[in-house]
Amino acid sequence: MSVYFHYFCIMIKDVQNISIEDYNYSLPDDRIAKYPLSERDASKLLVLKHDDIISSQFKYIGQYLPENSLLVFNETKVVRARLQFAKDSGALIEVFCLEPISCNGDYQLAFGAAASSRWRCLVGNSRRWKTGTLNMPLKINEVDVILYAEREEKNDSYSVVNFSWQPDYFSFAEVLEAAGEIPLPPYLHREAEPSDRERYQTVFARYEGSVAAPTAGLHFTDELIQKLKSEGVSFEEVTLHVGAGTFRPVSSETIGEHDMHTETIIVRKSCIKSIIDNADKCIIPVGTTSMRTLESLYWIGLMLLEEGLEERQLHLDQWFPYKERTCLPSMTDSFNAILEYLDKHNMTSLCAATALMIAPSCAIKVANALITNFHQPKSTLLLLVSALIGDRWKDAYRYALENDFRFLSYGDSCLFLNI
Repeated sequence: MSVYFHYFCIMIKDVQNISIEDYNYSLPDDRIAKYPLSERDASKLLVLKHDDIISSQFKYIGQYLPENSLLVFNETKVVRARLQFAKDSGALIEVFCLEPISCNGDYQLAFGAAASSRWRCLVGNSRRWKTGTLNMPLKINEVDVILYAEREEKNDSYSVVNFSWQPDYFSFAEVLEAAGEIPLPPYLHREAEPSDRERYQTVFARYEGSVAAPTAGLHFTDELIQKLKSEGVSFEEVTLHVGAGTFRPVSSETIGEHDMHTETIIVRKSCIKSIIDNADKCIIPVGTTSMRTLESLYWIGLMLLEEGLEERQLHLDQWFPYKERTCLPSMTDSFNAILEYLDKHNMTSLCAATALMIAPSCAIKVANALITNFHQPKSTLLLLVSALIGDRWKDAYRYALENDFRFLSYGDSCLFLNI
């Protein structure tokens, strides 16, 4: 018999009525870091534990981590998803790849595909591309290649674009590498430069699929990781492919009117086992994407406990955690349900879609702390931070603004401890 913790969920409507204005603050443009520092781990570090705030440098983060902590990274890699096509008229059409349609939405298969690949895309200057096929000449390994783009569908949210290329033996990953640009966040107000190809990737980026970097990881270096390992810190990796929705602030008055974007998560069975084995340690996601993945795992496990272990497309709705329940299982019970599901269907990894919104009153079941950057006002990322540390985020952000911390993707870092 599983051990359940008694817990009374707040009603969904109470969460949905949270005013996004409560998560607003004034962010001057000159506090937004437009470029990274020359050294990744030279960024400032704000440490918040209880009501104490400490200012340090990221290279010294090991001094503030609880003993034998487990850090969980996001291994996703940013793809060169911005493609600039020039029409014969001189008009520039930007095609921004969001997610694959071909290969059943499997990113790795879609990137490995030869000859053609269908994607959901955002199209800039769309009114100038009503009909016809766009083309772009490029070189791959000194071979002349022509990339073609044909828009098959268009709606208010996105377009379906079929890409093809000749010669057709190259993979779509090779095509994007040669033709595309790194999609920097719009709030940087600049074009990508060659240095961004390295600096807007984490040192542990492995699996292509994101249109934005998991920026909390940008501060780590290989040397710092080895130093932390020598001090007893453990590491695990998950994958969440970051979508364009991460840039979208909440524009409605209450969060109930905001539709969360869906993102793909992939977690190896060995990682799930490791988290179970470290349940008594401090589990620290590196970044909001890692935290969203870990907390999604818990609720997916609960979904399997409630709905059964039949094989199916697993999709976590944004409001699933806020359904009224009288009790919740432990993290271990929930994660064991996932392991049982994987074993039953001979799977080595869990692949699922999550639209989870982590907001105040959401039960945080896995993370004890969080390493993250400073986030945009009125963003779902700020709601996530508040779910972990409550209104103390206001003290941290006020301190950071008063003490010359740099904000957003290329900015400084925070360690929020909730133990």
